Amino acid sequence: MTSRSTPTTPTTSTAPTAAGRGGPRAGAAGVAFAFLVVMLGATLPTPLYPLYEADLGFGQATVTLVFAAYAVGVLAALLLLGRASDALGRRRLLLVAVAVSALSTLLFATTPDLSGLYLGRVLSGLSAGIATTTGTVYLVELAPEGGQARASLLATVVNMTGLGLGPPLAGLVSELAPAPLVTAYVVHLGLLALAVPALLLAREVVVAPGASLRPERPSVAAEARAVFVPASLAAFAAFAALGLVTGATAGILGQVLGVSDRAAVGFVVLTLFAASALAQVGLRGVATRTALTSGCLVLVLGAGVLAAALLAESVAVLVAALAVIGVGQALAFRAGTAAITAAAPAAERARTVTSFFLVAYLAISLPVVLLGAASLRWGLREATLGFAGGVALIALASFVAQLVVEGRGTSDPRG
Repeated sequence: MTSRSTPTTPTTSTAPTAAGRGGPRAGAAGVAFAFLVVMLGATLPTPLYPLYEADLGFGQATVTLVFAAYAVGVLAALLLLGRASDALGRRRLLLVAVAVSALSTLLFATTPDLSGLYLGRVLSGLSAGIATTTGTVYLVELAPEGGQARASLLATVVNMTGLGLGPPLAGLVSELAPAPLVTAYVVHLGLLALAVPALLLAREVVVAPGASLRPERPSVAAEARAVFVPASLAAFAAFAALGLVTGATAGILGQVLGVSDRAAVGFVVLTLFAASALAQVGLRGVATRTALTSGCLVLVLGAGVLAAALLAESVAVLVAALAVIGVGQALAFRAGTAAITAAAPAAERARTVTSFFLVAYLAISLPVVLLGAASLRWGLREATLGFAGGVALIALASFVAQLVVEGRGTSDPRG
């Protein structure tokens, strides 16, 4: 996106327009709220999976397939709608994300069978994929001059906070209110209804839409290929761990650790996202190269603590494992995104970053599906131990690849 108008390129503006009804702070707050509420819906079903298992008579393997359907929606948003906000405007597309999220939540509330779960998860992923890309860009473009870095950090924190709040909200509501498979979704629909007027406070920043809606094929710029390998391996390990937590924690707590309270499940899951959000803020000054290598090592440590939690059958150690994994995820993903963004030339940056996100979201789905299949044969604890080992190996591979890239850079006479 550039600052000059062409037949296929939108123009963005920092000047006020009549489209927004609030000031700059109110507009940014409205966008952040809508972004958060959409992401909250993506993890809302997490503590409710045991109820679905009991009501519908399926097991952990089916739960992982239902969870993986979320990644299908996210990948569709990234592949098909990556440029849609340039053509339609940021606010309009974020309103679409809110509407799709509402449709997903309505399906969960009114169609509590497998077809409703699968379709609801796909739509949830679609809304989250739209919100992640559009909400992030929108907040950055609404920021005052010199505030773009803070706005980017805000977008990351909003993303992680929204994902983290879904499980405890659903867990608490389902324990304290009647109709546990309905009430939490009604609450979410109410929050989504509030997101619409909140978004209307924000001005539109795309003042001359004109980009094509035709999807672009993802690719990796030649200049970024060396750093893409370690960065994408780190993202794969980080998001595989994220998928494990959101897709299987309820099963691990119930089947392995004997914890069935849904509110407890929600707050245990929150640990990872809270640790990730806090690490994004507290460790933002760590250099990209250092953050990427250290993030990989922290993920290895987190996988080890997770294995220890399963072997000791300790909820406290599991919470510690999720906190460590959250820090590693924050470091690895933030640094990987920054490294790829810096290495790719402007003309190919969007497609390269999209490829990076595709790797990350494939990691949310495929390994968790394999975990479900393995749990049928060896049991959930043994399958999760193997999963933890796989995450550790991938993170170590990223660490070694990063050292190789740095060694080549040092030995290159061109610097």
